[in-house]
Amino acid sequence: MNKETLEQNYRAVTANIQQACKRSGRSPDEVGVIAVTKYVGIETTEAVLDLGVGHIGESRAQEAVPKWEALGNRGTWHFIGHLQRNKVKDVVGRFTYIHSLDRFSLAQEISKRAAQKEVTVRALLQVNVAGEESKFGLSPDEVVEFSREVAALPHLTVAGLMTMAPHVPNSEEVRPIFRELRALRDKLDTYRGASEKQLELSMGMSNDYEVAVEEGATMVRVGSSLVGRER
Repeated sequence: MNKETLEQNYRAVTANIQQACKRSGRSPDEVGVIAVTKYVGIETTEAVLDLGVGHIGESRAQEAVPKWEALGNRGTWHFIGHLQRNKVKDVVGRFTYIHSLDRFSLAQEISKRAAQKEVTVRALLQVNVAGEESKFGLSPDEVVEFSREVAALPHLTVAGLMTMAPHVPNSEEVRPIFRELRALRDKLDTYRGASEKQLELSMGMSNDYEVAVEEGATMVRVGSSLVGRER
């Protein structure tokens, strides 16, 4: 993708977020854009960083590592895909955030690898709000207890919740899913107490991020609407 098109896309995404914030009485400063670069190469990823997008999202460790090796000193890197335990060693120490924590064995492996590298990983719990069999994630009624278990592990911080809504033609159809995740986040925040920083809400992708912002998203994961696809 050429630089001019990328700039146009970023302006459009930013404008859409601003309008969604206006409709919902929020500040655009509350919403971070994660550029999902899993379908583009190092050159386009670098161009995204040059635009001032400070957050990069990748979902395949074997493809993400070469990009991180080239560009990892720039921006904040988010691992947003399903993570297998044998790939944790490649992710920890490179990615500040992992958006797909959904089982305790994975949390233990992340904690172990983080201790070895003397880092702290900020993890978001993946919640399968829609109950789709094709998607990973905790069920909503598992989240509170799971978050307590994970909180006891060293070098691992629960930073928020993430969900993936079904891909439907009308994004209004997934509004209840985003609303439910926000309610779940608010419930967790109540348990955690006022002294703790409010948990992040990673929800919304290219097809539905405006609705997600209206429902409280603090992180939106935008790929095709921003960087397109090169493969």
